[in-house]
Amino acid sequence: MAKKTSTSSASVKDRDRATLTKITGLAGDVAKRAFADKEPLITIPTRTKSNTLWDKRRGILQMGDGTAERQLFNLGQAKQFMQTCLHASSIKDLINAEKTLSLRGMFYKGLHTVAGTKEKTFADQDESDGILEDLEVTLGALREELHIFAKKAGTMVGNITIVDSGDEIDCRRMGSGGYAIPSICEPNIIRFKKCEAKFVLHVEKNTVWSRFNEDRFWEKHNCILTEGGGQPSRGVRRLLYRLHHELGLPIYCLLDCDPWGHYIYSVIKQGSISLAFESERLAIPDARFLGIRAKDYQECELSDDVQIALNDNDIKRANEIAQYPWFADKKPWQLEIRKMLANGFKMEVESLITKDISYVTETYVPERLKAKDWLD
Repeated sequence: MAKKTSTSSASVKDRDRATLTKITGLAGDVAKRAFADKEPLITIPTRTKSNTLWDKRRGILQMGDGTAERQLFNLGQAKQFMQTCLHASSIKDLINAEKTLSLRGMFYKGLHTVAGTKEKTFADQDESDGILEDLEVTLGALREELHIFAKKAGTMVGNITIVDSGDEIDCRRMGSGGYAIPSICEPNIIRFKKCEAKFVLHVEKNTVWSRFNEDRFWEKHNCILTEGGGQPSRGVRRLLYRLHHELGLPIYCLLDCDPWGHYIYSVIKQGSISLAFESERLAIPDARFLGIRAKDYQECELSDDVQIALNDNDIKRANEIAQYPWFADKKPWQLEIRKMLANGFKMEVESLITKDISYVTETYVPERLKAKDWLD
């Protein structure tokens, strides 16, 4: 049973006051231009590839200083201007009410038909989510500071005790389901208490995580085991970042041998273009790619049955990833991608089951860790 502990809300209230000041400042700037007979507009930092910079020294992607104006009287921008103001107002209401909403909830809170028209404020949730990310970068505030959360999309088990919103949780005693990683993993929500783990093994999918959990890999090898359901959510990436930077735990990634697995590793390690403004609190330049690798088809003596043919899109994506500046000057990564392309097929971690049900937990990963056989 979870044990309740007390937490202070003073820092949260200070954070909320700072966020409210930013929102009212944004609204004030719009009003000031209107009263001065100038067109109301909002300046938004651009979240595009062209405005993303590679900081080689720090090993992370960062947002540049490019911006775009969102003008009220521009027919191509008026809707986005309205949507931005609408969501900003909703966030102000949430903070004042000391409540939170999901991304889906924010979509519905702002959804209505504009008076006198048949036009809806949002066509779908993707449109709503994009505006919320625009507000994050415009206000210089994290999603958590805007009182918005996303659905849970990740799991953890292992030799660590945490405190989640005052509840003490022993991740060694989470059964077959594990601890569901929340979308908000900031220190005021998640605190680390007792940790004996020596490293974190992050796997791509729940199916693989379940094999490691059932075999109690985390207990035998004194580690923490996480999964992100494919592309890891911001909550999972933030938790991995904190485990690495605050507890000094190495992060090893067990991902598929395909362009998608390579991209997931890239996002964990360097950050992503769309969230470059958050790289400083998400990216883990020291993360290592443990496998599965293109060489494993021969080294592990796998059968033809595990081969999944590369399609044209896979080949195109692989060549794009090879040109990423953080991979371009790394010979081992160039060899890995060329080997996969030469094979003409991709492989999933689950393919190792053809060797033995527990081959990945009892042989593959232990041997790779012992030999320090990974890519970084």
